[in-house]
Amino acid sequence: MDEFNAYLIGVGGQGIGLLSEVLIRAADHAGLRVKGVDTHGLAQRGGTVISHLRMGDRVSSPMVPRGKADLVVALERNEALRGVNTASKKGGALVYYDTVWQPLGVRLGHTEPVGEDHIGALCRQKDVRLYKVYDPELVEPRMQNIVVLATVAKHGLIPTVLDIHYRRAMADLMQGNMLTKNMALFDAKI
Repeated sequence: MDEFNAYLIGVGGQGIGLLSEVLIRAADHAGLRVKGVDTHGLAQRGGTVISHLRMGDRVSSPMVPRGKADLVVALERNEALRGVNTASKKGGALVYYDTVWQPLGVRLGHTEPVGEDHIGALCRQKDVRLYKVYDPELVEPRMQNIVVLATVAKHGLIPTVLDIHYRRAMADLMQGNMLTKNMALFDAKI
């Protein structure tokens, strides 16, 4: 593979860091050259968290250039819109978990909340394949990232990275009850 760019975006506390590490290790297990960098900002205060992942033989910088993401992964509706708007390339893909962490502007009445229709319209405009994910039975909100990971795996959204690579990456990064629960959720959703 020459080049594949993934842009992950969410809100502090949602698990973007773990999701990023799983994707990096899965790509490595698949034999891909991979580079990544995170920006945390106000992560501990519910601010935006972004991870840039670049895979392939022609990749030299870890930063995904604006408008060049083959895949945008978002763990929140507002961040999904922001990710597609700033990072997605024409013909790319968006996987997002359909939950809302209401931004300050919405709470104060200065801006309108982002609806599914906003995301759908932007994806149609940019010819981006849309994968909306939501699990009403998910007991632990911190596992939304694994539901999204399973969607990425199920649809083969990262070329040459297979289910086994994701499972090996999860086993590298988790242990005990955490691994057992996340692996069971991943397997149930794939």
